[in-house]
Amino acid sequence: MTRLSRRSFVAGSAAAAISLALNRRADASVAEVYRNAIVIDGLGGFGNSKSPPGAPLTDAYVQDVRNSGVTCVHTTISPVGSTPPDSAFTEAVIGIGYYESEIDKHPDAFMRVRRAADIAAAKQAGRCGVVYGFQDAVAFETDLSRLDELYRLGIRIVQVTYNRRNLLGDGCLEPANAGLSKAGVEAVAKMNELGILVDLSHCGRQTAADAINASKKPVAFTHTGSAALNDHPRNRTDAELRAVAEKGGVSGIYFMPFLSEGKQPTAADVIRHLEHMIDVAGEDHVSIGTDGSVSAEVVNDEFKKIFLENVQRRRAAGISAPGETETGYLFANELNTPRRFETLTGMLSSRGHSDARIEKLLGKNLMRVFSDVWRS
Repeated sequence: MTRLSRRSFVAGSAAAAISLALNRRADASVAEVYRNAIVIDGLGGFGNSKSPPGAPLTDAYVQDVRNSGVTCVHTTISPVGSTPPDSAFTEAVIGIGYYESEIDKHPDAFMRVRRAADIAAAKQAGRCGVVYGFQDAVAFETDLSRLDELYRLGIRIVQVTYNRRNLLGDGCLEPANAGLSKAGVEAVAKMNELGILVDLSHCGRQTAADAINASKKPVAFTHTGSAALNDHPRNRTDAELRAVAEKGGVSGIYFMPFLSEGKQPTAADVIRHLEHMIDVAGEDHVSIGTDGSVSAEVVNDEFKKIFLENVQRRRAAGISAPGETETGYLFANELNTPRRFETLTGMLSSRGHSDARIEKLLGKNLMRVFSDVWRS
């Protein structure tokens, strides 16, 4: 057996020390980028799937928010799907009231967001800003004047349709693909006037195209993927990604099974779609909207039961999409942590993405769009 010479040992030790030092510097650089960046989840929530709807956030969930480093979360106010108009409006107001109460109970962790400047203030204060948004227009589709009141209550992002058709247009699962209705055109104009971001994430192809054309302000796909990499109704074509970019808007990558043909996605799936979207739309027009919650999911028998029941409930309601399976969990492997954005930052950095680009993806691009659309 060849003996290791003292010179080889010293050389090898020096190389290992240099490698370790470089890795530590790289880790420190990633931590600094993340620490300084405004980090926005373009569509997310708090707690995890174990949290019953309307239940108070536990101390552990709130601590996850404090530890996450996330500056702001756009969270969904229910309902979605076919709901009688008055019931939908009432449910929306109750939903806003729930978050208002949670913010009041945890003022050291949360902060209301009404203007882009509030997000910057949340960053400065070390708190998490909360933006209210709809994933369906059912709360006001029969009466656009209700948007004025909903705006006063804090709604700042509105998705024109969910998966199915509503009075404003067709969702992405409607075979007719009929596009934006007359009421939909009026709703987009009203949102522009009030300073509400038009979100097209679940819209049908023609509805999205019509809304992009009708809007006088930037629009967004807050949570989506690339149809070129996985041809799915919830993913957007290259032409759609470019059209939103040309409007000054953003398209946000989600951590959903629609990235990976119904299987639970991995960090590699997220990055693959993200990089494609950057290539197509440009680094100034891509963001992140996980479509998940801040706290990590614990995959055990209880989790599997809750997840299965939710999938079955969505199918029965007719609002589920192809690829919603019992085993395609709604988080990405390697990113199932409250600090998922920091982990993703390190992965992107290791692939050669610049700090400036990463800062744009983490939140700077969404901040620009919010500033352009919302009233100052």
